[in-house]
Amino acid sequence: MEELTPRQETILRLVVREYVRSASPVGSRALVEAYELPVSSATVRNDLARLEALGYLSHPHTSAGRVPTLEGYRYFVGRLVGDVALPLRERTTIAHQFYQARRDLEQWMPLAASVLSQTARLPAVVTVPQAVEPHYKHLQLISTHGHTVLLVLVAHGGIVKQQMLNLVEPVDQEALGKASDRLNQLCAGLAADEIETRADGLPSLESDVARLVAGILRDAEAGMSGTIYRDGLTAVLQQPEFSEGEKAHGLMRIVEERSLLKGVLADALGPEVGLVRVLIGGEGRWDELRACSLVLARYGVSEYATGALGVVGPTRMSYGRAISAVRFVAGVLSDLVYDSYAG
Repeated sequence: MEELTPRQETILRLVVREYVRSASPVGSRALVEAYELPVSSATVRNDLARLEALGYLSHPHTSAGRVPTLEGYRYFVGRLVGDVALPLRERTTIAHQFYQARRDLEQWMPLAASVLSQTARLPAVVTVPQAVEPHYKHLQLISTHGHTVLLVLVAHGGIVKQQMLNLVEPVDQEALGKASDRLNQLCAGLAADEIETRADGLPSLESDVARLVAGILRDAEAGMSGTIYRDGLTAVLQQPEFSEGEKAHGLMRIVEERSLLKGVLADALGPEVGLVRVLIGGEGRWDELRACSLVLARYGVSEYATGALGVVGPTRMSYGRAISAVRFVAGVLSDLVYDSYAG
């Protein structure tokens, strides 16, 4: 990127801010009056012309004002947006919402998508955290009536599964409790294959339960893979950028098409947890995203389980707020993953 002078950086920052606010081209007189700049309109006009010559602004034919280009947005995000934090009140509210859902993975994901969309005021996407394999945490066998027993399995990551068992012979609760205790001691922290290996040397009831648990863990892993939660698409389609059907279609594709979104996430995000990545205008790799920007991050605990989350919207977005919202929600989810998998 071509280096800018401090004043040119200020002008570019203000043009981006005003254009994000108004969706209208920004002129020199409007900048001087709105921000009480200590220079003349002519000086600002010269800086705008220089920024246009460098490719950071463009000049719509029907207006005397300028609008940011994709390169202008990239310079702004890379060098001018700064380290913006959400207000304390918002952070406290978000943390409290997740605290209430902390023990239920199935609540985290829709809550994260909803909170992130509302906070960033953009469509949000969240993927389920993926462990290398689900691991056994705790089991309880509960006698109901006759030959029927309720199996409650808790796996690391907040996964809770229940299943009714029909036994050949009735077993009282004391015996079921002892069987549960032995399996909890023997299988704690194990994956499905390891549990099946240990099932061979167990008494009949415990062996059958262990094999069933191994199957439940495999089903849980298969059922969670690829799940993506979304929220907030409708409102952003009202933005002027998406009045054209082709641009709106590109936005809908990235939010709704799982294969495209998963491909973008896989290419854009490395293994680092918490690092925010901003993709502007498809970065020359995804033509359908030329009218869009994405703010993405990976969350979780690297050695246990990670997922991805982010927001998508027009290139004319409030990048500071989007980045701070993605970073904060990713941090909250990382804490939840740590508590569930490593805690």
